[in-house]
Amino acid sequence: MQSVTSFYSDEERSLGREFLSRGYVVRDVCDRGALEAIRDKVVELACDHLKCARPNNVGEFLDHIHETVTPATLNALRLAIYHGMNAVEWLRPSYFAVARRHLEMLLGNELAMQNKVNLSIQMPNDDSSVLPIHADAFGGETPFQVVVWLPLVDCIRTKSMFILPYEQNRKILPLMNQFRDGGMAEAYERVKDQLIWLDVPYGTVLVFSPNQLHGNIVNAEPTSRWSMNCRLTGLFTPYTSHEKKLGSYYLPITMRPVSQIGLDYEPPGGFQE
Repeated sequence: MQSVTSFYSDEERSLGREFLSRGYVVRDVCDRGALEAIRDKVVELACDHLKCARPNNVGEFLDHIHETVTPATLNALRLAIYHGMNAVEWLRPSYFAVARRHLEMLLGNELAMQNKVNLSIQMPNDDSSVLPIHADAFGGETPFQVVVWLPLVDCIRTKSMFILPYEQNRKILPLMNQFRDGGMAEAYERVKDQLIWLDVPYGTVLVFSPNQLHGNIVNAEPTSRWSMNCRLTGLFTPYTSHEKKLGSYYLPITMRPVSQIGLDYEPPGGFQE
């Protein structure tokens, strides 16, 4: 017989330590079939919008979309795919499946998920899709959440995103009021040498805390970036924004039977033990 000395498995401890030291982890997807179904649907919707034949090599098609689409027509393509993807009922379960094991170890197994999955396309040298440095909590998001960031192509260097590691982020946040005049541009200059550029190849998924400063710059790589992102949080964690709350912005996805029974329970009126 052997006693158990920890509430966590070795895998949970290792993943948790890495996440706490960096504020993010990059791991292989948990369900490759779900990933490929998502990417195939994106390509199908793109081809429908562009009225072109389905390519033999979908990765190359996505990488070189800038040879077909201009910056002026890019957003129409992105919105067509975004609306088409979010109309598919299997999208959110499949998106959850690509990171499920990692999420259950980092976040828990009773979760709420953003009601839409976002899509980003960033063509080379196009500044229209730049997302300047920010932290989601600044805009009223709950700090008790993670972002699941899923590349549909290999995302490296400026074709990916940057993030400020956890400890450096903790040090800079109390100083944010110093950037009142220069704003987030000044904050970027202060921390740019500490930023980590994340390499996230196709077939992996990035899970990160959006409390950390993060963003992107103009894609200086020769190929286009395609990525999706969606927020998840614990079902019973605090929601700090009236707009971004449970039941509208977030929807429950994995409520357990005991929680359902507990929520349904109503004490009998006038009863005394």
